[in-house]
Amino acid sequence: MTETLVLGGGCFWCTEAVYVRVKGVLDVESGYCNGQTVQPTYEQVCSGRTGHNEVVKLEYDPSQISTRELLEIFFVIHDPTTLNRQGNDRGTQYRSGIYFTTTAQAEVARALVGELTQTDAFDGDAIVTEVLSLDNYSAAEDYHQDFFERNPGQGYCLAVAAPKVAKFRKTFARLVKD
Repeated sequence: MTETLVLGGGCFWCTEAVYVRVKGVLDVESGYCNGQTVQPTYEQVCSGRTGHNEVVKLEYDPSQISTRELLEIFFVIHDPTTLNRQGNDRGTQYRSGIYFTTTAQAEVARALVGELTQTDAFDGDAIVTEVLSLDNYSAAEDYHQDFFERNPGQGYCLAVAAPKVAKFRKTFARLVKD
């Protein structure tokens, strides 16, 4: 049995580049969620008028990796304290978000946010990650899928995605796919 969890951690190219390397993650798809427009285009999402977030949809095997472990990775590879921004990427489509598909995922997400807040994991900066039920998801255009894998030498990939992948490999070595 598999589960689906959707995460918004800034540009989906970077988040996808990490999660395709995680043991127990069976499929990763870049997409858009929790906005008003049905099946928006990338250009519409970038306008900021659709309310969508750039996200990755994870299909995973909970017998191989837990929801908590997926979320622990998430909180290491992006900044959950910046509202509508990751680095130079700015706009509501880059907000930090966890979009659950089960009540159990929601409970795990809220508990982890609470723990990170209580332990002051981000040195006094408040966590602004939204934890919401998944709504109005659609896949991104084909050219966004597996972007890092197909374009490892592209400037953005070298400057932003590659360091996130390296940080994941170093911090979570036991969870890297063989």
